Amino acid sequence: MDAIRVENLTKRFNDFTAVDHISFSVPGGELFGLLGPNGAGKTTTINMLSTLLKPTSGRGEVAGFEVLKDKDAVRRSIGVVFQEPALDTKLTGRENLDFHSMMYGLGKEERHRRIEDVLSLVDLQDKADVLVEKYSGGMKRRLEIARGLIHWPKVLFLDEPTLGLDAQTRRHIWDYIKKLNIEKKVTIILTTHYMEEADYLCGRVAIIDHGKIVALDSPHKLKDVLGGDVVSMEIEGNAAPLLEQLKSMGWVKSLSLREDVLRMTMEKGERRIPELIQEAQKAGVSVSCVNLRKPSLEDVFLHFTGRTIRDEDGQNGRRRMMPGHGR
Repeated sequence: MDAIRVENLTKRFNDFTAVDHISFSVPGGELFGLLGPNGAGKTTTINMLSTLLKPTSGRGEVAGFEVLKDKDAVRRSIGVVFQEPALDTKLTGRENLDFHSMMYGLGKEERHRRIEDVLSLVDLQDKADVLVEKYSGGMKRRLEIARGLIHWPKVLFLDEPTLGLDAQTRRHIWDYIKKLNIEKKVTIILTTHYMEEADYLCGRVAIIDHGKIVALDSPHKLKDVLGGDVVSMEIEGNAAPLLEQLKSMGWVKSLSLREDVLRMTMEKGERRIPELIQEAQKAGVSVSCVNLRKPSLEDVFLHFTGRTIRDEDGQNGRRRMMPGHGR
């Protein structure tokens, strides 16, 4: 049975379309990712599925309940960890969990048992009676995950769960999320703009851009779409003749130029590098560095949208896509 079903879900704010007729389904027990830049529509999608926003049109179903007709049933079936912190820092971790579980109508004995369970799950037993204002960023995030689980929901929404955390803490949170999904069989919908996070955690990923889903599959299959290795060359000189020559070569599957870095995808890239350098020399272009690697989800995003997520998240950079390549 599907834990989530979305059909042509749309949200408009006046003349702006934040989510544009998206459709997908998530089987029970899956860890599913919505991957895209800030402003792509990920949080708006989560807010509609968790009944915080009313869709403009379309249909959403969570744990067998429709988000428009069965709001209370949906809310009883889900947990949500919001992008912005929502803890009472003047209470202890245990008090935060106790207050939240009371809101779900749990009795005293059940509250105590469940609080101990979720504290154990996120390794906060020894910090349970410490004021939250003294918690680190990673501890607060773990407590928020614990709070979202206090009533053992069927579906857990995690909206950018590691935003603002350092790399080491982020990795620890990933391990807790994966443990939760595997051991507790909780269906998890995770939004992120971190490529490595989606790659490490998610069984399937929907890449969302400007409110539309542009690709959906497992990270492995999405990367296979590019059909080979990624070769990057740092070049100096007039690149136009070289670009025209490379576009005519059938084994160059995609091609882009960004800040004097030429990026291509091709099969057996290691064997093509000498030929690429020869072509550059013929075109009067000097090559200062060559890099060969396997495709990443960043490359997949570039392939489907013509730009990188970093571009969309506000980092400056000049990028040109060659017509007919990289789409």
